[in-house]
Amino acid sequence: MTRILVVDDEPPIVELVTGYLEREGWTVSSAGDGVTALDAARALAPDVVVLDVMLPGLDGIEVCRRLRTFSDAYVLMLTARSEEIDRIVGLTVGADDYLVKPFSPRELVARIKALLRRPRTGDQASPAGAPPAGLEVDEPRRLVRIDDRPVELTALEFNLLAVLARSPGVVISRQVLLDEVWGSSLAGDDHLVDVHIANLRRKLGDDPASPRFVETVRGVGYRLREEG
Repeated sequence: MTRILVVDDEPPIVELVTGYLEREGWTVSSAGDGVTALDAARALAPDVVVLDVMLPGLDGIEVCRRLRTFSDAYVLMLTARSEEIDRIVGLTVGADDYLVKPFSPRELVARIKALLRRPRTGDQASPAGAPPAGLEVDEPRRLVRIDDRPVELTALEFNLLAVLARSPGVVISRQVLLDEVWGSSLAGDDHLVDVHIANLRRKLGDDPASPRFVETVRGVGYRLREEG
């Protein structure tokens, strides 16, 4: 049974979200502030935490930071602010996805389903390896370097590379890349991923026939090569 913790200080939002989530057959608990949320997360061990950024006491960013010290729950952050810096900070401290208020409850459900399809850190059969030599991906600063040379990427290209770089040696399916980078379930639109991977490879100077960085796993997706 999937357990979800909804953390928001606006009761109407909690009630609305809870109704939609329970219709999916999920068990839902709630908290209205950061301290209560952390206590609930320790007691309930939720699979997913829907976490508002603007909370009384501890804000959502700090809650997420502390949550990551004891939980591998998927974290989907909610905010009324759409500035990119909020999203970057949230993802840097360990959030898995981001949704800006006002949002569609149906989209929230779709995002959670996409999260639940991902392997959690504790579920992976083996730990990810080290990235290939010469490649540096700095997510907080959104910088990429190859052999100390900066590489200019579009936002989508960087996000694709960042997803692959979090788990070197691990195969990431096209659907997971769609879910993580585009933030929605674009089922069957593999071509979208392939086009952007091709552009990414070109900018990395990567040869698809003999890749230094991004390998194709035929019929499945892509993986970043491991060092050595």
